[in-house]
Amino acid sequence: KLLGSDTWKHQKRQEADMVLKTKLTQALGIKHPIIQGGMHYVGYAELAAAVSNGGGLGIITALTVAQPPRGKEALRDEIRKCRKLTEKPFGVNITLLPVGVPPDFDGIVEVLIEEKVKVVETAGRNPEKVIKKCKEAGMFVIHKCVAVRHAQTAAKMGADMISMDGFDCGGHPGEEDVGNWVLLAQASQELKIPFVASGGTATGVQLAAALAMGAEGINMGTRFMATKEAPILQPIKDTMVKAKVTDTTHIFRTLGNTERVYKNKCAKEVREIEAKNPGDFFAIAHLVKGENYRQSFQETGDAESSAWSCGQSIGLIKDIPTCQELMDRLVAEAEDIIRNRLQSKL
Repeated sequence: KLLGSDTWKHQKRQEADMVLKTKLTQALGIKHPIIQGGMHYVGYAELAAAVSNGGGLGIITALTVAQPPRGKEALRDEIRKCRKLTEKPFGVNITLLPVGVPPDFDGIVEVLIEEKVKVVETAGRNPEKVIKKCKEAGMFVIHKCVAVRHAQTAAKMGADMISMDGFDCGGHPGEEDVGNWVLLAQASQELKIPFVASGGTATGVQLAAALAMGAEGINMGTRFMATKEAPILQPIKDTMVKAKVTDTTHIFRTLGNTERVYKNKCAKEVREIEAKNPGDFFAIAHLVKGENYRQSFQETGDAESSAWSCGQSIGLIKDIPTCQELMDRLVAEAEDIIRNRLQSKL
């Protein structure tokens, strides 16, 4: 059965000894099979270090940090800051998707190589050049994608592990709308390299389920936004705790670059304009520019004034713990399910 109060207290006393051994933890030398995925205006050194110190793999978001005027040098500073905050492994996310001003991807990869970053999370379109450069530099490459055929292509390019991103995810779920219940089962059948489950995950029940479906761990984004260390203003976090699983929506459908965002006033306006002007990015550009997103998270705390990414797991968030507390809880719950609930079914 689910953790009762006595069982929970017992588990809490033993959390320091809990270890789920998977190909992810063994490859990277981390305690918990949990990755904090790249997130725009969230994935800074402070959050990445908190996740890594808590036993998971923290990730710095390159495109958030490597912006004008300092560009790649700002990313270099962020990597060095993270190293001062943790001695544990951490990584950097590089997302290859259409944006207003093309990022300096060559410069970003150059900094990763020069700073001897050990782990990179790639995502998006045409990743071959980035994956090959990172592999030549000895990095462990985790490629995030939304279809198994894309995962197979990434494996041929040299990716070490896949982050299978289901339709439940925040950000960009692709255009084929396949949820994790089917996507992970397909990955288990067809992939030859290890994979983790990404998209819609926030609980230990889901961690146990992901392992049962063949995954080597989980990649969480939205759930880490509602932690004490996340660099987001408190009103945004409070909004996430109150949200339901139905409180997300899609924008950019007509642009072939679908994004799942919080269902707020801004997102509804974007959808209305997009319906009248399909495929016309300039008609909605003023509403979806990254600066709006940044201001909501870092300056105003207004959850309604920008189109910000989050997954359907927003409806599973009930509190705002530290990263350490969150991961220990997830692992304790997953272990209890594996040891007790599943064993009792045999």
